[in-house]
Amino acid sequence: MMNLKSLIRDIPDFPKKGIIFRDITTLLNDAQGLHQTIDSLALKCQEKDLRPDYVVGMESRGFIFATPLAYQLNAGFVPVRKPGKLPGAVYSIEYQLEYGTDRLEIHQDAVKRDSRVLIVDDVIATGGTAKATAELLQNSGCQLVGFAFVIELTGLRGRKQLPDVPIISLVEY
Repeated sequence: MMNLKSLIRDIPDFPKKGIIFRDITTLLNDAQGLHQTIDSLALKCQEKDLRPDYVVGMESRGFIFATPLAYQLNAGFVPVRKPGKLPGAVYSIEYQLEYGTDRLEIHQDAVKRDSRVLIVDDVIATGGTAKATAELLQNSGCQLVGFAFVIELTGLRGRKQLPDVPIISLVEY
């Protein structure tokens, strides 16, 4: 097993001074590292017996990991998008960012009532996007079975913002 953390590049002072950005592009372009990332997420989901019917990924980096994970888990993939990107009727939620607000949308018919849903993203920081996605899914009447992240920024305590379901993260900072 390779050390996935060694494939994540630190970019100091991005997007502003004092921030260390964890750049996953170096992980993505390493074939073995990408393969191990998806396999590790799938294995941890199986160990926790999550058995999702759908894997939900948030725009845009969540798509990168959620789609192959859905394939590995024999589940459907559901995108959560920024406003105006989905053509059908949508549920929408506005949520707080550090400097303002943002909005996410999901097709109203994206998941079946009572289905089991796993939310996947590249990073959990403050937990705002993941929490908003979980709240957005409540409109669909599905069962949230867990969250999976490649990176967790533990000092920002985003995990505390999330519902009480299993949370998987592969790399912690």
